[in-house]
Amino acid sequence: MTVRTRFDVHAAAPAVHAAMAAFDAAAAAGLDPSVAELVRVRASQLNGCAMCLSMHTGAARRAGEDERRLRALASWRGSPLFGRAERAALALAEAMTAIGGGVPDGVFAEARDEFGDAGLAHLMWTIAAINAWNRVGVAASADEANGPGNQI
Repeated sequence: MTVRTRFDVHAAAPAVHAAMAAFDAAAAAGLDPSVAELVRVRASQLNGCAMCLSMHTGAARRAGEDERRLRALASWRGSPLFGRAERAALALAEAMTAIGGGVPDGVFAEARDEFGDAGLAHLMWTIAAINAWNRVGVAASADEANGPGNQI
């Protein structure tokens, strides 16, 4: 998939791009690669970032993610294909992406139970990173100039 950009934010601020890429890599280093990609894909779906969605579905496949699960990701709550840890990660990703409602105590507690403190910290930073990438990607993309959700 080719996404047309109206502004190459990476070329205009390469040091910031490099710092963001390093931050993203450090955040995900404490997670199973498949879980990291699932939360990146889910946040990108919610944010309507076609560029990140394309990039991270490919990365999920390379991390060994099953095509059936990628197709079911948008409706993961109703799918038997996701385990407890993945469900906890996806619930947290959705709550952190739609931050207006806050992160419910139960969602936070379940993620903490599944990932422990260090894993939860890495998960939260990974979710924060993909949300930042999504916002920059949507703003810089000519294909998404009419608002999020147009590409999904």
